[in-house]
Amino acid sequence: VQARLCIDNTADSWLTRLFTAEYAGHFDIFLPGLAVGHLPLPLRGSSNHFHTATLRAIGGWDPYNVTEDADLGIRLARFGYRAATIDSTTYEEAPAHFRPWLRQRTRWFKGWMQTWLVHMREPRRLYRELGWPGFWCFQLIVGGNALAALIHPLFLAGLAAMALTGVPLWTDDTLTGAVLPSVYVSTAVLGYLVSAGLGLLGLSRRGLTTHAWVLLLTPLHWLLLSIAAWRALWQLMVAPYMWEKTTHGLAKHSRLNDEM
Repeated sequence: VQARLCIDNTADSWLTRLFTAEYAGHFDIFLPGLAVGHLPLPLRGSSNHFHTATLRAIGGWDPYNVTEDADLGIRLARFGYRAATIDSTTYEEAPAHFRPWLRQRTRWFKGWMQTWLVHMREPRRLYRELGWPGFWCFQLIVGGNALAALIHPLFLAGLAAMALTGVPLWTDDTLTGAVLPSVYVSTAVLGYLVSAGLGLLGLSRRGLTTHAWVLLLTPLHWLLLSIAAWRALWQLMVAPYMWEKTTHGLAKHSRLNDEM
């Protein structure tokens, strides 16, 4: 089972506020939804609880994967086990500044890329073991998450080119050229709204809507995620097993202490 993670040092910076909204949407809304649907649950960080025998039966943690818990969640599903979320909350400290945030996100993206590559070595076998809902859930959440972050700046470049020149980069067809800008804008707006909406719903569940203003920075957040994803891709090629540690104990605020 996976406990629900929640950021404690929310008031430290705009990055920690974004982190809080992201975690609230992910752990209080998204992961419980996957669990209810009996879909593969990419486990996250701390507060994972296993039967020791089960952990041994599936081979334990992969020492070469830098997001070993996400890999383990997929492996549990492949072996026929079900993961679930529990209501217990574990409070965590988020990086308050860009450089440590970037190192942490680079590691996460690199680990998701590793997880996708490892499990897709035999796609037919993966499909048989996960079934079609689990297989496509894996593609969207693990592979799609990294791919979307990598593509996003290219997408924005195409959108900017159309705004400046009125000519889409990818086609010479007049009809397509007339439709494509609307598709680009609609896709960008919908993506931002879904991401922000999930964060808003999570913040509401946590009683933290006073921090919801930070969701206006969602487009900036996506750009920062893209930087981390491209850095992760480079590291995957030159230093796949390098683990950039995250320094903790630097928080200036604590909601948990304030509530106590």
